[in-house]
Amino acid sequence: MSASLHVVCPHCHATNRVLRERLAASPRCGGCKEALLPTYPLELNTAGFERHLAADDLPLVVDFWAQWCAPCRMMAPAYTQAAAQLKLKARLAKLDTEAEPDIAARYGIRSIPTLIAFSRGREIARQAGAMDLQNLLGWIKTHCREL
Repeated sequence: MSASLHVVCPHCHATNRVLRERLAASPRCGGCKEALLPTYPLELNTAGFERHLAADDLPLVVDFWAQWCAPCRMMAPAYTQAAAQLKLKARLAKLDTEAEPDIAARYGIRSIPTLIAFSRGREIARQAGAMDLQNLLGWIKTHCREL
């Protein structure tokens, strides 16, 4: 029997069970029928962050950022490209520290951009500062387990 993963829908936040070998087939949410693995970073609020952190079996990489931050804006295109390239290996998301200050405080975000990689709800790695695409891909692949 094939192993299944829990994948949280980026649209309705329902948890879906997906067979590992079906991830590449562009699975859709059983509830809202939207794509489960978009090719762009998810924009998370508190509820979405908590849901993905608690229920998603895919590693979660969160970019803590703010609109006024020039390095954050500079890294955004590379982060979007990384999300498209790694959509089967990790869930890339963005969390606006201005809109969600409680989460930023909980994780001790002191500078932005800061990336935090989570696995099954636990922080496994952290990196402060903007990165280009190659460094970003390397950092994520190093810290997020392969499926």
